[in-house]
Amino acid sequence: MLKLMITTLFLFAAAICYSQKVAYNGVTYLVKGNSIFMGKNDVTSTLSPEQQANIKKTLSRKILADKKIKEAEKAQNKAETSQKKAEKKQRTAEKKIKKAEKAKDNYSDAQNKYKKDLKKHQKLQSKGNLSPEDEIKWQKKLEGLKYKIDKLKRKL
Repeated sequence: MLKLMITTLFLFAAAICYSQKVAYNGVTYLVKGNSIFMGKNDVTSTLSPEQQANIKKTLSRKILADKKIKEAEKAQNKAETSQKKAEKKQRTAEKKIKKAEKAKDNYSDAQNKYKKDLKKHQKLQSKGNLSPEDEIKWQKKLEGLKYKIDKLKRKL
């Protein structure tokens, strides 16, 4: 209850103190609630009702224009944020594609190397130029390449 009263009192004080400057017929007026001031003097009673209405209309147009400007700025900020998010998503997608292409290239390179080395091994083996130690080295090398191919295949 106390918080409600304090909030209400604060809002009432803000409404009373709330004032806007408005230019009308080359003169700057200060509108506070229903009172119109020129400088520090209250000129509400000296102005005709028509002039008062026109000053208040000018003020309401100014407030409305300010509100529209704020809404436009907010919309622009939202659009910029959305654009940044979209650009970030696009960069992420491009990186993912690039990574997938690189993995595919690495896989095909490893396959080519394996085929080349296997062919070389078979050629040396058919000529009989491989000692038992060399045969073990070739087997280890080919197994390592096969393992690498399997590993790269899993990455795809």
